[in-house]
Order: sequence, then structure tokens, then C-alpha cells
Amino acid sequence: MKIGVPKEIKPQEGRVALLPEQIKKLTDDGQDLFVQAGAGQLSGISDQEYLTAGATILQTAAELFGTVELIVKVKEILPAEFDLLRKHHILLTNIHSANDRPQLDHLLKVGLIAIAAEDTHQYGSPNCPLAGEVGAFEGIRLSLAHHGGTGRHFMSHFGAPVSKAIVLGLGHVGRGALRTLLSLGVEVVGLDINAGARKQASLDWHNTPFRADDISNLHDYLGSADMIFNCVMWPKHRNDHLIHRKDLALLKPTAVIVDISCDEGGAIETSRPTSWQDPVYVEDGIRHFCVDNIPGAVPISSSAGYATALLPHIKSIAKHGALDACRRDPWLARGLNCVDGILTLEEAARVQDRAFTPTAEILNK
Repeated sequence: MKIGVPKEIKPQEGRVALLPEQIKKLTDDGQDLFVQAGAGQLSGISDQEYLTAGATILQTAAELFGTVELIVKVKEILPAEFDLLRKHHILLTNIHSANDRPQLDHLLKVGLIAIAAEDTHQYGSPNCPLAGEVGAFEGIRLSLAHHGGTGRHFMSHFGAPVSKAIVLGLGHVGRGALRTLLSLGVEVVGLDINAGARKQASLDWHNTPFRADDISNLHDYLGSADMIFNCVMWPKHRNDHLIHRKDLALLKPTAVIVDISCDEGGAIETSRPTSWQDPVYVEDGIRHFCVDNIPGAVPISSSAGYATALLPHIKSIAKHGALDACRRDPWLARGLNCVDGILTLEEAARVQDRAFTPTAEILNK
């Protein structure tokens, strides 16, 4: 199979879908690999390294898309790439189609097979911990006085109180945030609906200024928080929120909300995606940091994790074809978004009020 790795065009996105290590394993299997020139530059990978691993370097995205069958990316298809897609393509990338109707409309119009990588990770996305760690670092930075923050230090000095943080959700992202915050000395309350997650976090961080509580008690902590980190992936069809717009009045004017999950109108009603070029905005006097590709800030590490996670799926698709690979692996099937112009993702259908055909029905034909 001809497999292509284009250069990401999302602003400030330095990740690349495959590294030379994975390229070599695929070429050793007899697959033909094509990489767009400069695709790995911000992840520390030169074109020559890809050539050495067995890939062919193509200069433009148009040339690459026009050559390959399987397209492996990191981020969603952006409008500038729409006209490059063809019906015979198989797309494997992070799509997040429920909140991106224009992208989904075009994927359905083209009629290709699209698989959302974000839904195929059996043990969680490898970039989730990195997002939590970097997001926590950004929250600490924004808590400094010259950024409009409270001015508290994240470490204890001279008896002055340290910064206080709330972490919403104690999954992979939340635990990543805890690693950064608690390692630096921040006082943290971690909130989760799951008693097991709360218990495990309490055991992991029992010698630190950490306490866990049920997320239903969130409002008890809002008034004292210097930083609030949302690490909850909110179901796209829900109209309620953990923090509503009216709740911003309960916060200190110096508080900052860092929405690492970055679901527009999700757990945080006032969240909307931003970029690294302009990461912070103010709603009702409260600063919000909502960059939607936080792991792109550490592309060398995040690309390595992403490429390792995707390799088994790519090998299976190349060997069996996309649909048969989905039949063999229920986790890969979870990511199937559309086939031949048919929507298979129930979440997108519910959010966008459109018809869909269940994945199982497509795969059982």
C-alpha cells in the first residue's frame, strides 16, 4: 500500500505522524512510504533521515495526496487541504468531526474512508499526559502577576500561601496535570465523578498538598482557586456544563481557566478553541487559555508517542484494507467516521442532528 505523511499546516503544530523508526518497519513489510518535504522538521527529523529509512520525499502536499492511498496525519483536515482529498483515500488522523461540520461535510462529499485516531487508543492517547503536563505549566505561568495572575508562588516561601489549583478529571490528562503541579509544590484539589480515580490519585500523591473530592463539590473550591484546569472530555451532545458562565462571578478576578480538553461549550461553558499564536482571551473578566493542540508545543516527545500508537493500526490497514482491519480490531472500528459518503459516527450524528448508519452494520455487510 502507498502510505503518505503530509506536513501539518495547523498553526504552531510541530508534530508529525510517523518517525523514521516506523517508516522503516513499514517499508520492511513491503509498503511504499511517502513523506512531504519538511514534515518532520519541528520534530527534529530531517528529510534525509526519512530517505535513509526507506521513504520517498515529495515536495508538495498536492503531490503526496495525489500519490498515496492511506494518508496518516496528526491534526484534522483543514479547508486548504479539502480539494486534495479523493474517494479512494483512507484518512487516519485526529478528526474530532462532531464539532467540525464543514470538515465532516467534505469527508462525506468526497466519499473516502475516514478513521479518527483519537478514538482508537485502547489505553488512552499517548499525547494526553503531555497535554496535561504542558497545560499545567501554562497555568502556572499565567498565575504570575505580570500575566494578570494572583502573584502567588507555586512553591512555599516565607510562610506565604502557595498557588491553589483545581483539576477537573483524574484520567490521563488530569494525572499529567497533577505531575506538573504537585511536583512544583502547588496546592491541588482533584475532582472526579469516579471514586476509583479519586482513590488512586490520593494514593499516588499522598505525600503532597493534594486532596481528592467528588466533582459534585466543585463549587466549594471555585472561590479560592488561582488556576482551574479542565481535563474532562465532555460528551458533545450535552447542553449542561461543569462551570457555567454565571459561575465565573465566583472566581477571583486574577484566576485563570486552562481548558486542556478544549471542548467548545463543553465542561466549561465559556471555552472556545484558541491557538498558540493567540492563546488567551477574557470572558466576564476571567482569562481563558484554550489552545486545542497543546502537545504540539513538545513535538519531539509527542510525535514519538503518537507514531508508536498508530503503527499497529497502519500495519493492519496496509495488510488487510481499512474495513477488514476494523473488523479485526474493535478499537480501530471505534474510530470509523464515514465510508462511501455514509456517516457511521453516532456522536457526530447526535450533535449535528443528521442520519447515520451504525459501524457494525457497515462492517457486517
